[in-house]
Amino acid sequence: MEQKCAERTILTDGTLFIGGIHMVIKNKLRSHVAQDKLTVDSYDGRLIFALGQNIVAKEGCRLLRQLLSPQIFLSLDDFGAKGDAITDDTQAFEEAWEGACLFSPSVLEIAAGKVYMVRPIELGGPCRSKVTLLVLGTIVAPKDPDAWEGLNPRKWLYFHGLEDFIIEGGGTIDGMGGEWWARSCKTNMSNPCHPAPTAITFHRCNNLIVRMLKIVNSQQMHVAFTNCVHVKVDNLQVVAPTESPNTDGIHISASQQVLVRNSMIGTGDDCISIVSHSSQVLIKNITCGPGHGISIGSLGKNNSWGQVNKVLVDGAFLKNTENGLRIKTWQGGSGFAEGIAFHNVVMENVSNPIIIDQYYCDSLEPCPNQTSSVKVKAITFINIRGTSATGEAMRFACSETFPCEDIYLENIELLSALGGTSEAFCWEALGSSFGPVYPPPCFWNCGKLIGHLPSNNVSSM
Repeated sequence: MEQKCAERTILTDGTLFIGGIHMVIKNKLRSHVAQDKLTVDSYDGRLIFALGQNIVAKEGCRLLRQLLSPQIFLSLDDFGAKGDAITDDTQAFEEAWEGACLFSPSVLEIAAGKVYMVRPIELGGPCRSKVTLLVLGTIVAPKDPDAWEGLNPRKWLYFHGLEDFIIEGGGTIDGMGGEWWARSCKTNMSNPCHPAPTAITFHRCNNLIVRMLKIVNSQQMHVAFTNCVHVKVDNLQVVAPTESPNTDGIHISASQQVLVRNSMIGTGDDCISIVSHSSQVLIKNITCGPGHGISIGSLGKNNSWGQVNKVLVDGAFLKNTENGLRIKTWQGGSGFAEGIAFHNVVMENVSNPIIIDQYYCDSLEPCPNQTSSVKVKAITFINIRGTSATGEAMRFACSETFPCEDIYLENIELLSALGGTSEAFCWEALGSSFGPVYPPPCFWNCGKLIGHLPSNNVSSM
């Protein structure tokens, strides 16, 4: 005689069979059962939990639910990973993930003091319950781009379809991007232009937490969020050389309700970039530099439609960056960038500290003049101070067809780092200011103040 509990079966001899995984977990299951009454082994690719006949007779399925509810701790080493920086540990990672994804709340550990070399890998859901990837050691990519032959060249660590996923631990994720950079057409124009991987991509994830990690030397972008909702990013350190091409620190695309805070980012491209179909984004307490600053866009490339709205950057320090606070759109696009605010930012030796550029052209060929444009409206800069490495501390280069509207400046002081005067440039820009603003604003006064975000702002995230 036996008891049925969902997909699991408890036999009268006290043996529980769970099919589907080839692995052994010993001393990993946390429960209220004394350890001398619980053993774990494997047989024929199935997990076997020997509970003891007397326990099963009394507790039945209720005990089974208790056994599977606490967190289960797994390690890559349990699945044969070597962690010696040479052995390919990809298969062990895949099998460990399968196990972690199957159980109730589980923790998958990347052991401290070890270096796991992992080829391009997809780690997907849905999982049975909450999974935490605890990165205590180091994950490294293959050095040779040829390891991506026949695979998607834009992916390395690709997480998708996950709910309530956490990745944390204080360890390091190293994209080993040096050879990718050397082959880039931006490094050497004689090289052909090819795509390169994003080190870590989170796609269609909900209730995601990414914290306490060091992410370095990505092949291209370091961390990307695409089509995600409810994201919290905290205490990241993202590092790559100044000359590394297209190595954005954090890239947010088509995602909503995103919080990024308390992080240090220094790369060869944007520290943070927020692109189309993203909204309700809060960036708080960020250190940026080197890099290209904090950017909205680019938007409208190849005559595309794009939108970004309800973004607040509140608290940032930028040093030695090529741009500061930037909105960039291509000619010929459509859509809007609206309800975007930059508050409480300090800059040191930053080129183009405040810039709206509706003539952005990141191309080897000149971009044609086009009349259509992404609409830029309701953009706020409050309490921005520091030094500019360029004569122009503020630049508002807007579309003749769709001028920028409702730009608002308050308490701005951007002095020249060279000791001279700093200036503002305006083209088809309408706005207003309040309080001291230096350099003096040059746009047409639109006759109204917009010092606050819309009522459904993101400051409470």
